[in-house]
Amino acid sequence: MRTVNETKAASWRMSSYSNGQGGACVEVATGFAVVPVRDSKVPEVGHLAVGPHAWVALITTLRIS
Repeated sequence: MRTVNETKAASWRMSSYSNGQGGACVEVATGFAVVPVRDSKVPEVGHLAVGPHAWVALITTLRIS
């Protein structure tokens, strides 16, 4: 597992709901003990680190909505 400090070199994956031009979506990076999440419009601002259980709960909730 990589540390959250290594996110600058991480491979970020854009949301499938993106319009393809980076508008109004989030990106996530894999391979970490937590799930780094950032705004694709301003990735230089930083990211949130979400625990894996909280991430699954969030995604599950969004899919149900």
